[in-house]
Amino acid sequence: MSKTRKDRQFRPVAVPDVDLNGFWGKWQDAVCNATAEILLDRCIEAGMLQAIDVDQPSPGIVIPILEWGGTTQMFWDSDLGKSIETIAYSLYRKPNAKLEARADAIIDLYEKLQDKDGYLNAWFQRVQPNRRWTNLRDHHELYCAGHLIEAAVAYFQATGKRKLLDIMCRYADYMIEVFGHGPGQIPGYCGHEEIELALVKLARVTGENKYLDLSKFFIDERGTEPHFFTEEARRDGRDPRDFIQKTYEYGQAHLPVRKQEKVVGHAVRAMYLYSGMADIATEYKDDSLTDALEVLWDDLVTKQMYITGGIGPAASNEGFTDYFDLPNDTAYAETCASVGLVFWANRMLGRGPDRRYADIMEQALYNGALPGLAIDGRTFFYDNPLESTGKHHRWKWHHCPCCPPNIARLVASIGSYMYAVADDEIAVHLYGESKLRAELCSEAKVTLEQVSNYPWNGAVSINVALEKPARFTVSLRIPEWAEGAAQLRLNGEVLEIQSIAVDGYVRIEREWQDGDRINLDLPLALRPQFANPKVRQDAGRVALMRGPLVYCVEETDNGGDLNAIVIPDVLPATTETVLEELGGAVAVDLPVLREDTAGWGSSLYRSTRAERKAGSARLVPYHLWDNREAGAMLVWLQAEK
Repeated sequence: MSKTRKDRQFRPVAVPDVDLNGFWGKWQDAVCNATAEILLDRCIEAGMLQAIDVDQPSPGIVIPILEWGGTTQMFWDSDLGKSIETIAYSLYRKPNAKLEARADAIIDLYEKLQDKDGYLNAWFQRVQPNRRWTNLRDHHELYCAGHLIEAAVAYFQATGKRKLLDIMCRYADYMIEVFGHGPGQIPGYCGHEEIELALVKLARVTGENKYLDLSKFFIDERGTEPHFFTEEARRDGRDPRDFIQKTYEYGQAHLPVRKQEKVVGHAVRAMYLYSGMADIATEYKDDSLTDALEVLWDDLVTKQMYITGGIGPAASNEGFTDYFDLPNDTAYAETCASVGLVFWANRMLGRGPDRRYADIMEQALYNGALPGLAIDGRTFFYDNPLESTGKHHRWKWHHCPCCPPNIARLVASIGSYMYAVADDEIAVHLYGESKLRAELCSEAKVTLEQVSNYPWNGAVSINVALEKPARFTVSLRIPEWAEGAAQLRLNGEVLEIQSIAVDGYVRIEREWQDGDRINLDLPLALRPQFANPKVRQDAGRVALMRGPLVYCVEETDNGGDLNAIVIPDVLPATTETVLEELGGAVAVDLPVLREDTAGWGSSLYRSTRAERKAGSARLVPYHLWDNREAGAMLVWLQAEK
């Protein structure tokens, strides 16, 4: 890593600083028109309002205590928090007085619920008040606080209302008293990471560095000896060895974070931890954290990530197994995990633009996270297999409903992932129809307006608006898949990309004038992708991508026997069709070979392979599968031999 990049500090722009249209505007409209209210309705149907309403009897245990000694009710504050966060972003895009009033009423309930000392947790105030801070390993207290903090920041930024922000500041101030190495303090951290990155958001919006210090404390303490979770269990009269996962790797607490070199355990927890670590690395310019994260990053993306950006192949631990273990039909690849990977990748850009992080952010965003939301915003995927016989469908809700509000809040806030700002530089990480308003340290007020039909078309035009000329840098990502083929112009003049490229970004440093225009053209030809031979499940298979999008075949377009489709070794010319029923998505029709399953005969096995006949296959973006008729789906197709 270059010294220059380590010394810079890029922070994401606030959601209200970006207006979106085009591709992401349509998805945000789905959230505004359907998802935001649906989240609230279904949280209420589950009983979450009664849980926080001190004027109603405590609901007690609604969902049974599960085998790990807890219940998903313990997460309910987090579900309401993420739902309020989604509502906040949706209100900025599309004012909705009724929905805002409902959110305000929930915030009022939290204000009444909060203890005088600042503590706030529905389960441990209303169901098990004697169990507060007794089992941080399993019971998600700080995790819930983190999601409520993120909701508070979002609601303040979107509406200007401080009530929830003030509530959560009181809670965070209380945590500062509770956690530490002083007399009577708890030298611990949460089993499910989340509070770390939330406290950074709180610090940034309030300007209070004490919240950064608390986040750093949680990160620095994790995995140190004597082990907090072991000591905590003994104090609580529990056998430290008697818990469902039997290993501290599950919550990334097996080693101090700076000594961890392999991505292990629960996938969502890992992503949230690394996100917090990256934020703290940026805020404190902590090279030791950044160096550790780079090792973990390489471990993940070279050995443990699906081509979709899905992570965590196993349902048993909702997480990681062995290197190169990437089954397709049983892939867990939880939506929340890919959302978390987007979080982590984005935060790795805090110390400077770097294509290796932004490319994966885009890959995970479009192909790992976005499938979790139906195109109408009403149903959701929890797990995301890369192959289906037609029995895997989105559902309305879940007993552990973490994924619906997680993908909804990401979609609704995607503008803040597209851009980041340093003292004298604007980084454009993602492309799409949008308008950014930013103010640099030089007090230059800059508006960047992207005009593009990306990801369906690779032409991107960026118009610069300024009140007066100003000198700063605009950095644009050149995706690895566009290397050597992208074209760049400034006010019509061709720029040599290689001469101004740093870490996969072109850096245009100049005195900008009002009306300047950047044109970037990215080729979107269909391209084959092959897996490392160590991935046994993809042997003899090929996947197809176009730009940032993974494509798949569905039964509704291609009939049955999708495994009989054979992709030619050299891709022939394709034709493209815009599918209005899929929001204007580009489908690709590709000449292929098909094995003759009808002519095989009645035998199960025979000494000669099936005959192959010329045919055609229609490919559609993977993130849109299961939005039409039910049927089989396949990402990894037979490759011609």
